[in-house]
Amino acid sequence: MAALQTVDHSALKVNQTGIVATVLVAYLGSLLWAPALFLIPLLAIVLLVGTFNPQLALFKQLYFNVLKPRGIVAARPVQDRPEPHNFAQGLGGVFLAVSSLLIYGPLLTGNFQLNPFWIAGVALALLVAVLAFVNLAFGYCLGCQIYYQLGKRGLIRA
Repeated sequence: MAALQTVDHSALKVNQTGIVATVLVAYLGSLLWAPALFLIPLLAIVLLVGTFNPQLALFKQLYFNVLKPRGIVAARPVQDRPEPHNFAQGLGGVFLAVSSLLIYGPLLTGNFQLNPFWIAGVALALLVAVLAFVNLAFGYCLGCQIYYQLGKRGLIRA
């Protein structure tokens, strides 16, 4: 098992807030202007890039470079393992990438909005937002739980 490190949980909360806000803006915006859903693939890219290179994690960098230095959000250092949180972020990014394929795949057929794939894609994006909200509000991280279960079964080195 990896050693505990100091993880600033405020950075995680800002990340979760960014995910929830982006998906909601994309969905609600799409009710008035369907192309607003372009935010979903952008968010997938942001999460995946930030997973593989934490220095490029957009919402966490917003926290470390803007919110924390200005005292807008206070630090909350906790002895924790960063790997499960990073895994959860990557998993969210993968699900949003699949969501993007479902949302924009119907463009090829010319049937954009009432296509079942489009509906499934939007539902998947909203599910990612709900799970990020559950983590934000209640401190339960499903992606972290999946990480630990995969490690327990020897499927990943956790």
